[in-house]
Amino acid sequence: MSCAAIARKLTRTTQLLNFQRQYLSRAVSRSFSSSSFHIVSFSSAFHRTGLAHSQILSHVPYFVYYNRFSTKTIFEEFDINNEVAPLEKGLIDLVRQVSELESESDAMVSLEESTFDLNNGSLYSLIWELRDEWRLAFLAFKWGERRGCDDQKACDLMIWVLGNHQKFNIAWCLIRDMFHVSRDTRKAMFLMMDRYAAANDTSQAIRTFDIMDKFKHVPDDEAFQGLLHALCRHGHIEKAEEFMLASKKLFPLDVEGFNVILNGWCNVWTDVTEAKRIWREMGNYCITPNEDSYSHMISCFSKAGNLFDSLRLCDEMKKRGFAPGVDVYNSLVYVLTCENCFGEAVKLVEKMKEEGLKPDLVTYNAMIRPLCEQGKVEEARDVLATMISEKLSPTVDTFHAFLEGVSFDQTLEVLEQMKVSCLGPKEDTFLLVLGRLFKKKQPENALKIWAEMGRFEVAANGALYLATVQGLLTCGWLEKAREMYLDMEAKGFHGSPKLQKLLKEQKLKGVRKSKRKDLQKVGSRGGYRGQRSVYKNVSDRGKT
Repeated sequence: MSCAAIARKLTRTTQLLNFQRQYLSRAVSRSFSSSSFHIVSFSSAFHRTGLAHSQILSHVPYFVYYNRFSTKTIFEEFDINNEVAPLEKGLIDLVRQVSELESESDAMVSLEESTFDLNNGSLYSLIWELRDEWRLAFLAFKWGERRGCDDQKACDLMIWVLGNHQKFNIAWCLIRDMFHVSRDTRKAMFLMMDRYAAANDTSQAIRTFDIMDKFKHVPDDEAFQGLLHALCRHGHIEKAEEFMLASKKLFPLDVEGFNVILNGWCNVWTDVTEAKRIWREMGNYCITPNEDSYSHMISCFSKAGNLFDSLRLCDEMKKRGFAPGVDVYNSLVYVLTCENCFGEAVKLVEKMKEEGLKPDLVTYNAMIRPLCEQGKVEEARDVLATMISEKLSPTVDTFHAFLEGVSFDQTLEVLEQMKVSCLGPKEDTFLLVLGRLFKKKQPENALKIWAEMGRFEVAANGALYLATVQGLLTCGWLEKAREMYLDMEAKGFHGSPKLQKLLKEQKLKGVRKSKRKDLQKVGSRGGYRGQRSVYKNVSDRGKT
């Protein structure tokens, strides 16, 4: 492998780690006329029609493409249902309490003796609520087994939870148990491929595909596409392409396979150079791009700010007989707004309506975010008001977009509105706000936001502490940064060796600087004394 290729791969790995920590803009919809609404205050836009809380779906990580313009899930095999039934009060606390007993058998006896009624729905909800603590989730699952309510859905969810925590051996044991009692393990295999890819273990993801036949599942075209999707979604696009080309005798190359790879370069990495290369490769293999191919490329060009090529490909697409869909129009709306052509973006939304296409949430967020980034908050408010008038509720990403552009006082207002809308704010929101304030060299306001977290029921964790300490150091607030770091360690959060080293270096610099100042003062005082003594001597001479 060449040095350039290695460097490119290392760069992408770093980008992916940073990228996974950031929220990704998805977003918003409806017909638009910016002059039809006048917003007196920021919050009035959110209250325009009232928020339909029942329409707001919470986001399931990892199972949606990293595409700021697409909300499509990838195959039902990768989908985990997060619509859970409410749990009886105290059920989660009971599981936590019994988990501290000496043995699993003691824990099971305590659970069996409880008065809680466990059924299929409540077991699924219980595992979902405990998904961040795999041991507790697995204990709940074992309890469900005893009660006979461990259905297919609960098994699939448990495998997903175990995969999230990289407890793959336990997950495989569960899959074998499912197989021995004649339960369908196909979705479980897809989930394992996806979780291995998420854990950066591509060889095991491919091996899972290879051993599907041992569980009486044919590794067919759908499974092959699923593996490619799993690899690409988690950033292993080169590996997916390599596997696709190596398997072309068993799975002939087609436009669908190339579209998976193309979508990876366009919407996971947004690498225009690689996307163009795949486009050329399709031609080399005599594969004609279809509607999805054009949609991916236009999305890539739009996110790269390339208005000319976005419009050029859209025209080429029409000439080939493909009608642009909502995704294509959303990409064009985004790039037009980014390139200060907001009026043209509005006209394009009107054109969508004329063609019978309904603007969606993505359409509106595609305008709101760049407007906020450009400081055009008033125009963004008008878009928001239009969206709400169409009975489309703001999403977390909508609020995050506004947090990028509003003043400090309005920031508190947006956070309050998020709380009213049952959309947070949560940890990622405060990381966004703190990062923005430190970037603008406003440590005082950042500490005010820190003090407000408790009011929004957000507990300070390691990530928030580290971000704040780093920001304070960047702004030169050494003492406060050291105080926050010590507080973080006192609460049991893991520190950062890099930050700790930086704090020590800054402290040493401060000590050296202080010593230099003291020496300068002493030198100055000595100089003055010397001058006074000379004057005194001169005057004494005059007297004699």
